[in-house]
Parts: sequence; C-alpha cells; structure tokens
Amino acid sequence: MIDSQSITRTLFEGFRPLAVAVFYGVGFGACGLFFWGAWTQLRKYRYGTRYASDGALVGRFAGMMAAILSHRTLDRRDRGAGAAHRLIFYGFALLFLGTSTITLEYDVLKPLAGIRFWYGDFYLWFSLVLDAAGVMLIGGLAYMMYRRGWLKPPKLDYARPDRGPDDPDSDRTGYRIEDWAFLWALLLIAVTGFVLEGARLVWLEARPAVWDYRWWSPLGAATAVAMNAAGLSPAGAGSLRDALWWFHGLLALGFIALIPTSKVKHIFTASASLMFRDPLAAQRLPRVPEDQKRAGYQYITDFNWKQLLNLDACTKCGRCHEACPAQATGAPLSPRDVILSLREFANHALSAGSLPEQVELDIHGKNPGQVAMETLWSCRTCMACVEICPVAVEHVPIIVQMRRKLVEAGEMDPLLTKTLQTIHKTGNSFGESKRKRAAWTKALPFPIKDARKEPVDVLWFVGDYASFDPRNQRVTQTFATLLHEAGVDFGLLYEAESNAGNDVRRVGEEGLYEVLAGANIEALGGATFKSIVTTDPHSYNTIRNEYPDFGGRFEIQHYTTLLRELLSSGRLQVTKPLSYRTTFHDPCHLGRFNKGYEAPRQILRQIGCELVEMGRCRDNSFCCGAGGGRIWVPDPVGSEKPAQNRIREAAAIDGLEVYVVSCPKDLTMFEDALKTTDNEGRFVVRELIELVREAVAAPVEPAAVAGRE
Repeated sequence: MIDSQSITRTLFEGFRPLAVAVFYGVGFGACGLFFWGAWTQLRKYRYGTRYASDGALVGRFAGMMAAILSHRTLDRRDRGAGAAHRLIFYGFALLFLGTSTITLEYDVLKPLAGIRFWYGDFYLWFSLVLDAAGVMLIGGLAYMMYRRGWLKPPKLDYARPDRGPDDPDSDRTGYRIEDWAFLWALLLIAVTGFVLEGARLVWLEARPAVWDYRWWSPLGAATAVAMNAAGLSPAGAGSLRDALWWFHGLLALGFIALIPTSKVKHIFTASASLMFRDPLAAQRLPRVPEDQKRAGYQYITDFNWKQLLNLDACTKCGRCHEACPAQATGAPLSPRDVILSLREFANHALSAGSLPEQVELDIHGKNPGQVAMETLWSCRTCMACVEICPVAVEHVPIIVQMRRKLVEAGEMDPLLTKTLQTIHKTGNSFGESKRKRAAWTKALPFPIKDARKEPVDVLWFVGDYASFDPRNQRVTQTFATLLHEAGVDFGLLYEAESNAGNDVRRVGEEGLYEVLAGANIEALGGATFKSIVTTDPHSYNTIRNEYPDFGGRFEIQHYTTLLRELLSSGRLQVTKPLSYRTTFHDPCHLGRFNKGYEAPRQILRQIGCELVEMGRCRDNSFCCGAGGGRIWVPDPVGSEKPAQNRIREAAAIDGLEVYVVSCPKDLTMFEDALKTTDNEGRFVVRELIELVREAVAAPVEPAAVAGRE
C-alpha cells in the first residue's frame, strides 16, 4: 500500500544545493526588480495633484471585485475577447494561487512549524485543478493570438488619426511587439509547464506513487504517454526535465520581474482604476478649485493621481477608439491615442526621481507625447469612450480639463469664441434679447404661467434651441399644447431663463458656465414649483448632475417620462394609433449620461408605432455630433459628419418611415443630414412630441414665430 505522504512532488528533486541556491538568488532578484519597477511606477503618482475619493473603500473594493470576477465590463460588445480573457484570467489566477500554495508550505509552514499538507488527496485534487487551469490559460491565449493574427479587428491596428506617417511618434510597432511578447511569454510558460510535467512522469515512471496517479494530471499524463510512444527513455526524460525546469523557471521569474514595466501591469492598474471609478465622470465635471492657478491642465503635473493611474490602466483594447464618433468620421481624435500619448509623456517626464524643467511638462502641442489642439477640439464629449472602457478610464474629463487651458489661452475656432461671447452677453447662443426667449408663446391660444409670479406644479426649463430655433419652436408649441390639454399646471421662467451651460462647460469655459449656472439657480430659487421638466437633454444633464455642486438641488425629469405618465394615466388619450415603422435615436445626454432608454420606447409603443432598433442604440448610440460645443463649430469641408454617418445607418432599415428624436439639437442635426445624404423623401425626421400630438388628437399647428423674434 502506498503511503499517502509519498503521493506528492518533491521540489528541487535531483538538484544540488548550489543549483537550489542559484534559483533562490534569481528568484529574489526577480522579486527585487518587480518591487523596484513598481516603485518607479508609483513614484509618478506622487507628482499628481490631490484627488478626494468619497472614502467608501469597502464598497469600492467590493464593486471592483464584482467587475473583475464577473468580467461584465469585458464582455460588452466583444464577447469573444471577453470569454478568452476570462479563461486567461481564471487560468492565470488559479496557477498563481497554486504556486503560492506550494511556496506557503515549502518555504513558510514546513520550515517554521513542520506543517505539511501538499500530499495525498489534497495533492491529487490540486494537480487536477491546476491542469484544468493550464488548459484554460492556453485556450484563452490561443484565441487572442488567432484574433490578433487572423481576425485582425481594426481597433487593434493602433493606427493614429492624430499623426502623420512622418511624425516621430506615429509608429506604434512597439505596442504590437509588446502585445505579442506578452501572449507568447504566457503561452510558453503554460506549455512548458505541461511538457515539464510529462517529462517528470516519464523520468519517475518506475515510482508507483508517481506513475500510478499520473491521470490526476490529465494533460501532463497525456504528454508523458506521447513521450513514451516517441521512445523517450526515463534517463532522456530526466535530462529534458532538468533543462526545461530551468527554462520554465527563468521565464516565469523574468515575467514577474517585468510586470511593472510591461503590459502585465494592467493586472494592478486596471483593478485600481475600477476601484476608484467615478460613476458620474462625464456627467458631472469637476469644479476648478479656488487655489488652482490655471483653469485647466497645461502640464502633466496638473493631473491628479487618479488620472495618472487611468493612463497606466489603459490596455489598448481599442473599444473607445471603435466607439468614438469623431474617429469614425475621420477627425484627428482617438480617445485611446490621447490616453497613450499622455501615458508616454508621463513615463518620460515623471519616472525620474526629480522633475525636469517646467517646459518639458507641457502636454499641449505636436511633439511626442503631446496632444494637439485639433485633437482636443474634435471631441463631442458624448461619453461613448468613458461608457465602454472596461477598465474605467475617464477620457472626457481629461479632455475637458485640457480644453480649459485652450479656452484660457484663446486657442479655439473664431466662431466658437464668438458664440461664447454671445452667450455671455445675451444668455443664449442665438444672440437674441432675453425678452424674446418666450416669444413662441404668443402664437398659442392659451396663456402660460410665469413661475416667478405664481406657483406651478411643473416648471418647464425650455433651453436655447427649443426657444429660438424656428423649427424647434414648432415642437415647443406642440409640447405646450399637450401639457395644456392634459391639465398640467406648468409655467416658465420667461426672460429669467439662461442657457443651462452644459455645452459651455464641456467646451472648457468654466468661468462662463459658473455665471450661467448661478443665474439659473437664482432664478429657479425665486420661483415656486414642485418639479422641473425640460425638452433639452443637455439642460437636463447639467441641472440634474452638476447644479447640486453649486447649491441648486432640484427634482427634474426629461419630457419623455412626463409624457409616458400622461399617456399611461389617460390624461392624454390615443385617438389615432399610428402604424409608422420607426427607429429611435438615443440622445447622448438622455441615454448614456442618464440611462433614459425606456421612456421614449414605451411612448412609441403606446402610440402604436413599430420600433426597429439600429445596430448602435441605447448605451452604444452614435452621437449626432452636436455635443461638446461642436454644434457651434463647422466641420471641415468635405468630411463626413457624425449625423450623416448615423442617417446612413438608419437608411439601411427596410421600409423605415420615421427617424424619431427627442432632443432639439438632434432635430437640427439630423434634418440637415437627411438632406445632405440624399435621403430626403425616403423617410422623415420627427420629434417624438410631434408623433404624440398626431396620435392623441387631430394635429393642431400653432403659427410659427416669424424668424427669431
């Protein structure tokens, strides 16, 4: 009968003491290099400014672990990569735990307390689990290699839209080499582990405690059987095992030593980035601290430590690159490349023990590692990049902070400068007198209350485009009519309302934003109401998420939730069910920013429309191109606009009749794109409000306000 304690694997079997000492020396050296590399990386973060977390570390840690263990952020929109990464992660984690378990017994418990457990049934199950882990690891790595080598998704080609071929940092070959080196190193470690196991089994086949239990290591046993069939003798297997032992061990130790300075560091940086994720990263931009010398970021040392960590967390997966509307339409912007450029800059400037001269810290420009002005102004701040990033990199706040510096220096399109000046002077982007903000109400057959003078249940914050743009004024009048017919007690701020400031803030004009927010908060505070409704998702976002930082806490809803309630309660009754074949465009600030996906779709069902979703919808909706102040800046002549790209996507829907929007800027952008893509006459762009009006009663067309009164 075999003694259970002999059913184990003797570490360093057959090795001389000198060889063991050499191995431990190399091992400690690898650990030393690991800790030194980790220190040089962490040292960068000391140069970042303070970041105040909410302090809920236990909850943040639990959220981070849930995201990592479930892989939910990696599965989204790339299930193949998510599944393969799951195999790699769990395979690697189990193998790491297995190695740590051996170390715990052999180097700690056994010499210090005489405790042993790595034998008998524990050892056999241990071997089986680690064999399965090795198979998982190899399977995941094999798919990732197939994906990069044969499928070759465009997002992994690392082509830079913000650099020309002659620019010194346009070539990203080094990243591709690093990716392949990472995959091959892990694959060699895993494969040589199985070959090593097979050689050991053949070498010790005369030992029953080894050979009789070989199938508890199925792949290792199969390798041993193949070696036997190939005629490998026990002596030959012993020699192979000795050579392979050193190759496998040195490769694994080298892998450990290089973790902090290679792609592998994302194991730590991505975890930390997920732990300190800001759930309102782009919805609620940060205020400028009173003690901050500059409004925005000019130097790499202006970044806070969390943002420097974000730069290191990026895994170059390209999901933000793929989702970005600017990149998709040929603009010189890839969110991934912004992050990688800044990472390269930070590594160069901050990894030394002391800071170089200030001029070397400027992150603006076209030198290696810097970000060009054209790149920053291409961003629509639509949050597609932030929303899809599997490791919680927050691109938009970084871009806006860098824009703040450009605004402060006056480095922007002249038309944008003029628009900001107009808003500062008149309180709206159309340059109209404040007294004319509610001129559209004059054509209505009923009065609308002034919420400053008498109390109302619902205060309607209308917004610039809904107030002054002639096409949107008709929608505004229609919504007022629906509220009146439903018996809603509502009112306006009239000339006391100003531009809400959402896009002004995302342009980077923080000072003007604070003026606008302060004026609106004061006006709202002087009115008597229970809740706010707005037809403008941009206003909805900033009032809901950003005004509280300035003391303005209000209950606010987008009009779609109010209309849904009025239809459900019967206060608005569908008398003419529609049968249009429709598709719905999710506005960025209603959808991605505030998760308002369901109400518009429920309304379409309530009024009898057929809804056909576009491929990019809900959290993957494609920006119309108006966000981040881009509606005030013309796109380059001859380039495709995001709205045109989106309309072409909708045009592929067979039999489409109505392209439905629920945002004034969307209506403007998409009606123009319908014409410029030669799709006029094939289908129409309609505001959801207009469809509700058509379904609940005979259309009532109040006279449009002439021009921009």
